[in-house]
Amino acid sequence: MDAGDVVILFGGTSEERMVSVASAQHVCRLLPDAEVWFQAPDGSVTPCPKDALLAHVDPFMRPFVPPLAPAFGSLEQALDSSAAAGKTFFLALHGGAGEDGTTQAALEARGLAFTGSNSRASASGFDKKRTKALARAAGVRVVESRELPVGDEQGTAQSLTEMLERWGPMVAKPIRGGSSVGLFHVREPGQVPAIAAEIARSGLPYLAEIFVSGRELTVGVVEEAGGTLKALPCSEVLLDAGRAFDYEGKYLGKGTVEVTPAELEPELAREAQDVALGVHRALGCEGYTRTDVILGPQGPVMLEINTLPGLTGASFIPQQLAAAGIDVREFVLGQLELARARRDRSVKPG
Repeated sequence: MDAGDVVILFGGTSEERMVSVASAQHVCRLLPDAEVWFQAPDGSVTPCPKDALLAHVDPFMRPFVPPLAPAFGSLEQALDSSAAAGKTFFLALHGGAGEDGTTQAALEARGLAFTGSNSRASASGFDKKRTKALARAAGVRVVESRELPVGDEQGTAQSLTEMLERWGPMVAKPIRGGSSVGLFHVREPGQVPAIAAEIARSGLPYLAEIFVSGRELTVGVVEEAGGTLKALPCSEVLLDAGRAFDYEGKYLGKGTVEVTPAELEPELAREAQDVALGVHRALGCEGYTRTDVILGPQGPVMLEINTLPGLTGASFIPQQLAAAGIDVREFVLGQLELARARRDRSVKPG
């Protein structure tokens, strides 16, 4: 498999761009012949020396600044250039336009190969409300939730108070987003005013969902040659008392321990894997995904799906690939093969 025609696209305009840098570093080490293109927060794109990317330290806390001036004012300009012709794009983007179908649609419109799900599945997976609806229709158990009024502090406070009385503890999260950015745990009435104010100030659509007490699992699904889907071994997140699996927990290891494979009865592991496979299929995802699951009293319940999960050296997908005995470089090369095959299928003869 030739990786010389590959572009690793990383950075992006979302709040998750620093995670993207760490993913790109890992993929770059696996694909030393690939080009690396950085998309800045303003949307401009800079082809970078690989050494600059690999030399960047503490990527989860320090923004990456390319050593060269931008070559293109926007991603669209970059994709329209001769530099993009015939290339296969490995998407190391997370969140925002990199994961919500926007970038995928731009690549599709130009007939360019790219890893991960298509634009439609990406858009569905990035919208937690739509994900829940599609998963529920497919028979997957989901967490009960309700949408909060956008930009309305008083209305949000009233809704949270009513739901707290009815449901007990809740989690409020943006409908469209990831990496636990903007997530709030609502455990008691005294927290409501401050949380409602922050949610209203964000101007973002939010969901409040029942907090299900149980074991926190996450399960990867990978597409193999021929379109076969394989659920990877489950991972479990163990939290210190009083901690949440927030950004610091996920990427800085504060107050969390990740166990892969999770110590589960085989039947429970299969049930959690079936949830992940069910959501992946319900949304029409491709390539690879990772689904967060709570193992509650009634069994595994879906929380959300990640259509471009992290590929940092410490991320769950690499952990789970290792537990399944799958070489991570072979996985990456396989994803490039799938991307090219999908592009070739979409090219109409004549």
